[in-house]
Formats: sequence, structure tokens, C-alpha cells
Amino acid sequence: MIKLACIQMTTACDPSVNLAQIETRVRAAVAAGAQFVALPETCVFMERGRKAMQARLEGEAASDDLRRLQTLAQDLQIYLLIGSMVLKAEVLEAEVLKADEAPSKAVNRSLLLAPTGEVVARYDKIHMFDVTLESGETHAESASYQAGEAAVLADMAIGDDALKLGLSICYDVRFPSLYRRLAEAGAQLISVPSAFTVPTGEAHWHILLRARAIETGAYIFAPAQVGAHENGRETYGHSLIVDPWGAVIAEAKADDAFIIADIDLTRVARARAQLPALSHGRRFRLPNGDMADD
Repeated sequence: MIKLACIQMTTACDPSVNLAQIETRVRAAVAAGAQFVALPETCVFMERGRKAMQARLEGEAASDDLRRLQTLAQDLQIYLLIGSMVLKAEVLEAEVLKADEAPSKAVNRSLLLAPTGEVVARYDKIHMFDVTLESGETHAESASYQAGEAAVLADMAIGDDALKLGLSICYDVRFPSLYRRLAEAGAQLISVPSAFTVPTGEAHWHILLRARAIETGAYIFAPAQVGAHENGRETYGHSLIVDPWGAVIAEAKADDAFIIADIDLTRVARARAQLPALSHGRRFRLPNGDMADD
């Protein structure tokens, strides 16, 4: 049995404010028994616009904010999932840039820290949220972020349990093929750190997360941003932990600092035995004549 906690927060622009809040909430979760703690998407800062975000960008190797979170994981001897950090995209050798010129885009990167503080897995968000809502609220992630290209599965060892964690971020939850592939590769837990908008959260949040759990027979956990942010955004909250049968086993209220639940890996095996859909995929022909796999 593993105790998993999801931190819920309202990230501000200043990383020092957010890191202080993260440390307080993570320590409280560990005091409540958590062995694995997960933070929401963009937990270190949420700036007011692209120019302000670009001004804060730094690479992973240069990030003092990351070092502070690594020290926290090491001090508490826990696995700590940084839901995502906004970081400078690595420059490919083939790119020709002036020495003082920053890459035009950032990456939205989830990082798994081991109890040693070491970064043991990295995942760059694959799917970009580009939309104009009926309210007039606009999001154009592809204008600011470089999309990831690889699914990521991480091995973890907590107490007597060895497990596999699949990584995803927010808008990825609308693309079930990613979750199926992670489950087929052995994922027993899948993370969905998020900063969901209020309209889409009210309509789809619970349904999507429960569906991904049912389809994969995995635990799905989603630490979330909540409330009115300094940059003008408003996020839905309702951090969730969903079991492999699709039942919500923990849900945060608006003022909750964290939620915590027991993760029983035998329930993953049981759910997949009762509904073995992962082994029942078929190859089929599409209307245009191409072949596809489900």
C-alpha cells in the first residue's frame, strides 16, 4: 500500500511565493503519511503573458527553483512529482542562435524526483491547448511552447512496492490513445497535473479522468490549480485521485491544500483481469481504407 498526496494551489507570478507554499503543503502531506507527493501543472510560476514568461525562462540545469524542490524531496525522503515547470527549451546543435538569444519557445515539463533528489523522469507536454472559449478567454499554448514528442514511463520503488508511473499533463487527458499506450507498457498509476479552465472543468474534468481510469485499469491522479490567479486566469481545482474501477477516492474542495489516498496495486491487476480490454485491441480498416490499431 502506498500513500499518495496531490497538492492543490493557486500559483502566482513570483516563484519564491509559490515555492514557500509548496514546501509548507508538501511537508503537511508527508506529516499525514504521504510517501509520494504530486504538484499541479505550472506550479513554480504562472506569468501574465508570453513576454513576462520568456523573461523568467531558464534551462533545467540552471534552475535554482528545481534545486530547491530537489532538496525538499531529499530532506523528506519522498518521491516528488513536479506537475510541470516552464523551462527554456534545449537548443539543438543544428540550430544556429546567437549566444545571447533565447529559444523562441519554452517546454512545459513534468519532472519526477526520487528520494535522493535526483530527476529520474522527464516528460514534455505533447498536446497543446489552442482554443478561444465562448467567454472570449483565449489559450494558444503552441505559440509559446515546444510540444513534446515522447510518452514517458517511470519505474518507482516505494517501501516493498515496485510500480510504473505514466506521465501526462492537463490537455493530454483528451487523447485516450496516449493513456492506453502507457497502460499497455505497464503503467499502474498515471499522473495528470493540470490547470483546467473553469468552463471545461465544470463540463468535462470528472468524466475525462474517470474515463481514463476505466479504460486503462490504472489509478489516475490529478493535482490541480484552483481559483483566481494573479495573472488573471481562473482555474477549476477539484484535484482528484481515481481508482482503476473509475471510482473517485479523493477529491479536493476549493480550500484544501492537499488530498491523500491509499494506492493498492493489487486493485490494478484485479480491474484488468475483470475487464481485460487492454489485451483485446484489434486492427481495423478506416473509412479511407487505411489500417489502424486500437
